[in-house]
Amino acid sequence: MGISTSDVVPLSHARANFSELAEEVKAGAEKIVTKNGESFIALIGSDRLDYYHQLERARIHLLLIDEASRGLDDVAAGRVTDARSAIQSIKRRRGA
Repeated sequence: MGISTSDVVPLSHARANFSELAEEVKAGAEKIVTKNGESFIALIGSDRLDYYHQLERARIHLLLIDEASRGLDDVAAGRVTDARSAIQSIKRRRGA
């Protein structure tokens, strides 16, 4: 869904017509509210906001799975070090 010029609304118009804008958003529109000619806030339906949050959580989970997979690959390839040695190495580098 793209944003059209009718979806960009000045803050003064949004204040004066909030109920009308809310009904349009509830029906599926997304509105960009501008202040001093620049984008300020977005109005989206609560169901769409929920969906966006679900997508973000899924993206985070996929990133974590990818990191875990790379870690397991490192272990399988023998690219490991014990925690004590790693911490000592970091401390030495910080002190240098």
